[in-house]
Amino acid sequence: MIRTSASRLPHAIRAVLPLGVLLALGLAVSGCDTVRSWTGRHSDLQQNFDPTKISVEELYNNGVDALNAKRYKAATMMFDLVEQTYPYSSWAVSARLMQGYAQYLQNQYLEGIGILDRFIQLHPAHRDVSYAYYLRALNYYEQISDVQRDQKATEEAITALQEVVNRFPNSAYARDARLKIDLGRDHLAGHEMSVGRWYEKQRLYSAAIGRFQRVVDEYQTTNHVPEAQHRMTEIYLLLGLRDLAKKTAAVLGHNYPGNEWYAESYNQMLEAGEVRPVEGVAPAKPGFLSRTFRSIF
Repeated sequence: MIRTSASRLPHAIRAVLPLGVLLALGLAVSGCDTVRSWTGRHSDLQQNFDPTKISVEELYNNGVDALNAKRYKAATMMFDLVEQTYPYSSWAVSARLMQGYAQYLQNQYLEGIGILDRFIQLHPAHRDVSYAYYLRALNYYEQISDVQRDQKATEEAITALQEVVNRFPNSAYARDARLKIDLGRDHLAGHEMSVGRWYEKQRLYSAAIGRFQRVVDEYQTTNHVPEAQHRMTEIYLLLGLRDLAKKTAAVLGHNYPGNEWYAESYNQMLEAGEVRPVEGVAPAKPGFLSRTFRSIF
């Protein structure tokens, strides 16, 4: 999966970083005085760390320093301290969003979703709420599993990404969300194909056709449609449903005349005697296949 670029961190987060600190996130900012950095050692928290005696700015920037050093658990702890110690400050709002980002970087997706849901619920009009929705969607997207497994996570990711598109259609987040939605839909189609192939191997032809037909009907823009139509042609021939085989193959040939699955379907139709070979022309040549199917159907 593609990680979110750190450069996409919203303005409110960038604006609170200390002057002169070049962050590993690639952000340079102004407007804050340089503060003493936390060492990052856990022992400091246990023995010498009293958050009530430290300014909110320093607590927040300690979290940023830990985040830059990839000490994500420590960063999460510091942002949580900002929220708990100074709950009514503007820093606490940004800390909550940064907490969600730190959880995302730790692959703690469920925790991240919970934090971001709370941010969205409490701050629906915040200037960075679009980023919160986007980051929340990424937490779902990163949980997508391979096509052999249950695709609930894929469906949830698509739903969350679509919400980004619907709410913020002209944003950079929406543009990336649209791309990820297409990938997610292709993944769902791949799952249907995987299940359909298994049914076909088990000779459960009716169930297999149902899966392949769903790909054709619901995932028309994915690259799985030609194979789905080929598989249906193949099954119809096995079942002796020659008219359906001809019709499906003709649609495949019309929509994807140069596709390898079209060539495979044509060769099967040729072997079954449903098309006539043309003497002196190689059957696997896409142009020939296209012309032959058009002449027959």
